[in-house]
Amino acid sequence: MSDLAKTPAPDRQDAQAPATSAAPIPAVDPRLLVREQGLQGYWTEFVRKTRGGELGSLPVFIGLIVIAIVFQLQNSNFLSASSVANVAVYSSGLGIMAVGIVFVLILGEIDLSVGSVAGVGAAVWAGLQVTNGVNEWLSIVLAVLAGTAIGALHGFFFAKIGVPAFVVTLAGFLAWMGMQEWLMGGEGSINTPSGSVVENLTNYFFEDKAAAYGLALVAVLAYVASLLTDSKRRKAALLPARPVSEIVLRSVVVAILVFAVAYVMNEPAGARGLPLALVLFVAVLVLADFVARRTTFGRKVFAVGGNAEAARRAGINVDRVRIVVFALSGTLGAFGGLFIASLSGGATKSLGGGNTLMLVIAAAVIGGTSLFGGRGKVWSALLGMIVIQSIQQGLNMIGMSNAIQNMITGAVLLAAVVIDSVSRRTQKTAGRA
Repeated sequence: MSDLAKTPAPDRQDAQAPATSAAPIPAVDPRLLVREQGLQGYWTEFVRKTRGGELGSLPVFIGLIVIAIVFQLQNSNFLSASSVANVAVYSSGLGIMAVGIVFVLILGEIDLSVGSVAGVGAAVWAGLQVTNGVNEWLSIVLAVLAGTAIGALHGFFFAKIGVPAFVVTLAGFLAWMGMQEWLMGGEGSINTPSGSVVENLTNYFFEDKAAAYGLALVAVLAYVASLLTDSKRRKAALLPARPVSEIVLRSVVVAILVFAVAYVMNEPAGARGLPLALVLFVAVLVLADFVARRTTFGRKVFAVGGNAEAARRAGINVDRVRIVVFALSGTLGAFGGLFIASLSGGATKSLGGGNTLMLVIAAAVIGGTSLFGGRGKVWSALLGMIVIQSIQQGLNMIGMSNAIQNMITGAVLLAAVVIDSVSRRTQKTAGRA
């Protein structure tokens, strides 16, 4: 036997030892290190997102600054206490309706019936409380539940029967408008009782200065608590968390904005205090934002809006999600209708008509919610509605007609959709769609 044959084979483990002597280095996404790089890291991330088409709410904030400067130069009372209060109050009802539309748009669908649902909600309330003497709180609850039932019906036809949401809600727009007129009967309008809950929705102001400043303080503390909780959770998951300096900076900026609004509503001459309507609108926003970002249902809504078939294969009950979202839209539509009734002095056969539907959808889109589904934030309803009402308030103060207001609002809506479309195309080109 040759010497080669007598040579023992090398041990397999020893032969592979050099290849496994060093532990593999896990790949790290550079975006996770942004927070550890300080201001330079955030600037780099901002530039990267902007170039990639991820604009977020940046166009809205720029638009609000431009609107404030232009109208303040035209009329020095534009940023006065009464003007800010008017924007807040008139934004409340339509803004609450826009919150429901945000969820529908995230699904990649549309709800054309929200104005008619608002009219039905107001008609149900007026018929029960004013005409038939039913307890006002019970009347309000039943009016809101009527909106819930209508929305769930729309969702059923869309999810279970397969009728396109556009067709279902367009039919609902016509049908519920007819029901609204039927419920009103021979009455052209039913006035809101003096001192009633519905009247106070938009006419009650907390005159005590402690109310506005107290709410501002609660808002800031809640924001700081959310930042600290998020930072703690990320550290527990061994992920980069916001440094203390960033938390402090964010909190200071939010505190300045919130307390500035509280000051304007309290201190200047003519200030009436904190509007109840704004408090209720913010409460709806906070609750809806929690549902959208912190609950399993909220994540399912985004998943269905992003890719319904992929969500179905992942085990999500797509039909149930769609029905619940349309029911939510109907609920908030009816609730918003009560605010409109409060502003107009009662329920009418035309309540919810006119440009109500267009303003609600425009607010959600202008605020940053995508018409293509899968992307959006609940706070879009607030931002978009502030933009719309600020434009209308400014144009009213300089004496522009409703025709001009509609043209400008339409142009702003078109600009928002164009920005969304260009943003999505840029993201796709950058490989981030």
